[in-house]
Amino acid sequence: MRRKITALEQESGAPDFWNDKSRAEALFAEMNELKDALVPWEDLIHAIDDVSELLELYADEEDPSVDAEVDQQILDIQKTYQPLRLKKLLSGKYDKNDCFLSVHAGAGGTESCDWAQMLMRMYLRWCERNGFKVDIVDLLEAEGGVKSVTMQVKGAYAYGYLQGEAGVHRLVRISPFDANKRRHTSFTSVYASPVIEDTIEVNIDPSELRVDTYRSGGAGGQHVNKTDSAVRLTHLKTGLVVACQNERSQHMNRELAMKLLTSRLYEYYRQEAKAEHAQYAVEKKEISWGNQIRSYVFQPYTMVKDHRTNEQIGNIQAVMDGEISPFIESFLKWQSEV
Repeated sequence: MRRKITALEQESGAPDFWNDKSRAEALFAEMNELKDALVPWEDLIHAIDDVSELLELYADEEDPSVDAEVDQQILDIQKTYQPLRLKKLLSGKYDKNDCFLSVHAGAGGTESCDWAQMLMRMYLRWCERNGFKVDIVDLLEAEGGVKSVTMQVKGAYAYGYLQGEAGVHRLVRISPFDANKRRHTSFTSVYASPVIEDTIEVNIDPSELRVDTYRSGGAGGQHVNKTDSAVRLTHLKTGLVVACQNERSQHMNRELAMKLLTSRLYEYYRQEAKAEHAQYAVEKKEISWGNQIRSYVFQPYTMVKDHRTNEQIGNIQAVMDGEISPFIESFLKWQSEV
């Protein structure tokens, strides 16, 4: 790979390199992609070599400060290695892309809407912890929480990391809305699809598209749009519905909604083509008992368990605060073995 990068760098230094602009841009994109894949591993190897040299240099001495320095360097190496190892599992065509992530409340009424809001916060915290930017594309609030929300997660490998979150998420807890303090079970579905470029071959026939405009919702006040700027698109052939109210103009909302619809249609057709693989059909499952991919139990004990990989964590508060990377990593490993 290093030889390939060197060859591309030499080619980019040719006098007539920029005569073909499209080829030049493609070459730079390929070179940057190779560097992103190689350089972090080279840096990691150098860090390991540095620790080895330090250990050899002070092998016959007992110096607490050196021990502390070595321990810290090893911890730093581990922190660097984990995300690099995870990226090795991200080899899908659109794994590097941004991601549309939607959360929909299911069976359970107010309980489920509260659960949807809790999941929304969990994903927002995970994105914040991992350096991803999030834009709220569409938000439908409800009593006790959120009926549905669609977020655009921006950053390298956003879809690759979040694809495994698609499915039904089950919550078991003592209900804060029940005066008798009974235990309740709630369900919420999550759907993930890649943000894809306009070059993808997804043909949308205008005759199969219904466009509705409406006023953006919200908590009220100056932030609520006073015009019909929000846009809802219904793809009549498949029944897919997307909406966008985040932008200030109807034109901008329609453009983003079309991008979201294209993404959803790509996922729809991909699922249709690979219907034999159950993990590609998660959105079609009923949002109720027996279809969950993960359970979050607050009472009578605390545990979060992924039913596909058997990954489980006892610290449920940490999970709800965005610590879901172990589930993401175990899913990617599981997926690579299926």
